[in-house]
Amino acid sequence: FDLLHALMEEAGFVLTRQGLIQKALGNDFSGAERTLDSHMRNLRRKLESTGLKDTIKTIYGVGYKLDKGIADA
Repeated sequence: FDLLHALMEEAGFVLTRQGLIQKALGNDFSGAERTLDSHMRNLRRKLESTGLKDTIKTIYGVGYKLDKGIADA
């Protein structure tokens, strides 16, 4: 939920992987940045199961972005 909350706070804007890790998981996070990809895949799957498809966009080489419309709903 921390990842979703961080994305919702910045809806419509791109968050870098490192920025998202710091914002959602804290500075203590010792895992690899690629671990974030697994968490995002799980979050997308959960959102899609509620009917919210394509709400989280991957910005190649940069990070992730939440569709602004989802945060306004």
